[in-house]
Amino acid sequence: MLLDTGQAASVGRRRPTAATWRLIRQACQRLSWGVADQGMSSLSNFAVNIYVARTLGAVQYGAFALAYVTYGFALNASRGLATDPLLVRFSGTDIPTWRRAITRCTGTAVTVGLTGGAIILTIAALLSGTVRLAFLALGLTLPALTLQDSWRYSFFALGRGRLAFINDTVWLVVLIPALVLLRKTGHADVFWFVFAWGAAAGVAAAIGPLQARTVPRLSGAWEWLYRHRDLGPRYMAEGTASSTGGLLRNYGVGFILGLAAVGYVQAATTLMGPFMVIYFGMGLVALPEAARILRRSPRHLPHFCLLVSGGLCILALAWGVVLLVALPRGLGQLMLGNIWKPTYPLVLPTTIGIIGSCAATGAGAGLHALGAARRSLGVMVISQTVVVVFSIAGAAFGGVVWAMAGSAVGSWVGALIGWRQLRAAMRESGGTPVGAVSRSTTSAGRP
Repeated sequence: MLLDTGQAASVGRRRPTAATWRLIRQACQRLSWGVADQGMSSLSNFAVNIYVARTLGAVQYGAFALAYVTYGFALNASRGLATDPLLVRFSGTDIPTWRRAITRCTGTAVTVGLTGGAIILTIAALLSGTVRLAFLALGLTLPALTLQDSWRYSFFALGRGRLAFINDTVWLVVLIPALVLLRKTGHADVFWFVFAWGAAAGVAAAIGPLQARTVPRLSGAWEWLYRHRDLGPRYMAEGTASSTGGLLRNYGVGFILGLAAVGYVQAATTLMGPFMVIYFGMGLVALPEAARILRRSPRHLPHFCLLVSGGLCILALAWGVVLLVALPRGLGQLMLGNIWKPTYPLVLPTTIGIIGSCAATGAGAGLHALGAARRSLGVMVISQTVVVVFSIAGAAFGGVVWAMAGSAVGSWVGALIGWRQLRAAMRESGGTPVGAVSRSTTSAGRP
């Protein structure tokens, strides 16, 4: 039976609406897995931070903090060279293409871990005391840490966040009894805590090939780097610039104010852990979602980026208020023990800085989806330069509170410049990814 004109128009309106809701529902499912997985990953990091802070005190926690930010530096280098190009160019591809890509991607991550581990072990040989022990443990376990992280992002590129969640759950399930065992057996020092944390990640990394049904190829690392040479080095520079800001800030604070001050900075960051679950969870899915939106409807990309940043800013502000109110009422002692009082003044500048990072997140996802690596790199270099200069100057002239205030200024500088660069990149590209590979290459399955 033929439909009249009004009925046909009605059906035509319903079909796009149904398709739109289906896409929204799928995106929400991916987001929920991103938050759940990041919750599991952050819980393992949060557990180590709280356990070390309560068990070892400010000085050994300061040594742990230096190793932790160094780990973040290496991890950002691995993501820039390995998983960021994967997310930009192979999000939502078919499984055979995805498997061919991740064998080289994960092989690249292991190569970065081996190289970084060797450098860290060399540095450890030149150090002494608790810092040497923390760096020694990190150098031994870094390849496992970078590989485990690459499996997580690989699963999100395919849109199967549940696999990443399972992998991070394995890490946490192995880690918790290991930490308890160390304390019971009298091995409660910074070396064994860092080593247990990295070794537990190694167990999870070993599960990855069973989930993906493929194994990392170290021999494919150079091919991966060559094929994505327009993105990888810039993303690595961007990621390492991001972590360099925190690295130099902590090193500078430690040099000027001592290891205990570094411990207070790390403790303030750790207090934001519950919110950071959502922040990093959104980060896991924001880039793949932005890449999908760009392919389907480029004009909606800025709206998506605004939604991401706006939602995160509101949640960060809410959690900061909770901390300011609840810490003096018993939460501080419960979470951090005796170091909560010198940490409390850092909560406000830390919250302001993280809100600035949230404001920049949407713009960063849009720039990465567009493949505008040169622009996103410029944003990161400028903002982190401000972080380093202002935080070290603050530490020298006003103490640790002013150091964190300097970091907050850098975060907001990055947010303002990032949105300006996203607008310019959208205008320049007309909605076409600047650094994208040709469709023929992707469809042919040659990662």
